[in-house]
Formats: sequence, structure tokens, C-alpha cells
Amino acid sequence: MSSSRFYLMMGVLLLAAAGQVAAVPYILPVCKSIGGGSSFFDVQFCLEALGSDQRTFDAGMTYRNFSVVAADLLTSNATSTAAKIDALLPKGGGGATVRGLRSCQALYGGIVQRQPGCIAAIKEKRDEEAISSLEKSASAAKECESGFRRSSVASPVTAENGNAFKLAKIVVALIKGADGQ
Repeated sequence: MSSSRFYLMMGVLLLAAAGQVAAVPYILPVCKSIGGGSSFFDVQFCLEALGSDQRTFDAGMTYRNFSVVAADLLTSNATSTAAKIDALLPKGGGGATVRGLRSCQALYGGIVQRQPGCIAAIKEKRDEEAISSLEKSASAAKECESGFRRSSVASPVTAENGNAFKLAKIVVALIKGADGQ
């Protein structure tokens, strides 16, 4: 058994142990299809993300349905990240970290603002519009992280930026896999 197959099976077992066993049979082929060759996210991240939402436990889910779920997860991530950034910002002061947080605040505000239209575009099969919005969201997450790196300060939202980027890329891959669904 190859090491990647071993780790994939371990991830499936971990999901099962976490009480998400019902979703694994339905999401595993989807995640393997879109994440197996992706340079943006791996199968494990896809399994964990989609498996976190009970809507994916339905055997009748289509790629389009999965893309709506993943877009909702991106909305939740962006909303909670924006709230975290707001809480981290001091009432006054400056410095590189504060400048980075202010930049991220605007970037995440844009993600949150775009998401309702993006989700509507997915549901209405306006795929190019949805993908354009999602690519902007992925770029915003990368830009947030890059701002801290350019200033040589630690980012307090590294994990959130990574998750937002990967979720946006998962939605794009799901839309591209939907083929008119």
C-alpha cells in the first residue's frame, strides 16, 4: 500500500471516529476526483471541509450541491476571520501588524460582501461569474497573508487565510466538475 493511500485511509478512519462516518462514502469519491491532482488542496482537506457539514451526508448530492455547501463554508470562514481581525485591531496605534490587519479587514470584507452573489451564481449555473468571484476570494486570502510577510511580521490569521484559499479553490473545482448539474 502506498504511503499516500495509507494516509488517505487513516484520514477516512479519523473522520469515522469523529462521528462523520455517514458522509465519508459520499464525499470520498468527490474529494478524490477534485483533490487528487490539485496543487491547491489535498483530498484530506476536502474530506474534512465537506465532512463538517451534515448536508453532505445525503447520497443524492451533486457536484453543484457540494459546491454550494463549500461556498457556505467559505462564507462562514470569511465571516469568522473578519470578526477575529476586528477583535485583534487595537482602538489606536499602528505598526506593521496593525497595517496588515487593516488591509486584511478590507480584503475579508470584500469576500463576505461577494459571497451572497457568488452562491446565487452557483445555484443559477452562472459558473464563470461564480468562478471569477471565488478566484478574487482566493487572491484576497493570499494577499492578506503576503502583507504580513512583506512587512516581516507574523500573521495572526495564517490558518484562516490558508483555509479560505483552499475552500475557494475547492468550490472552483466542484463547479468545474458539475458540468451543467
